[in-house]
Amino acid sequence: MAGHPIPHFQNDAGHATIHVGVKEFMCCGANPPHDHPHVFLDMGDDAEIVCSYCSTLYRYDPALKAGNTKPAGCVYDEAA
Repeated sequence: MAGHPIPHFQNDAGHATIHVGVKEFMCCGANPPHDHPHVFLDMGDDAEIVCSYCSTLYRYDPALKAGNTKPAGCVYDEAA
């Protein structure tokens, strides 16, 4: 993804699973001040990965764009 920002996702609502449209991204846990260290996750050839900090299960969904999640509202907005 050279030259492109890495998407960041958060899980304020405590969802067990978040579907994302990318395989490489950062997990922030919850929004600040309750976030954990922002960790880079790479699914590689797999279709899912668990964040070792917050235990959120992320599943790849090729129907989603990089800035979308299912459930909606899990994209981290640094300005917020």
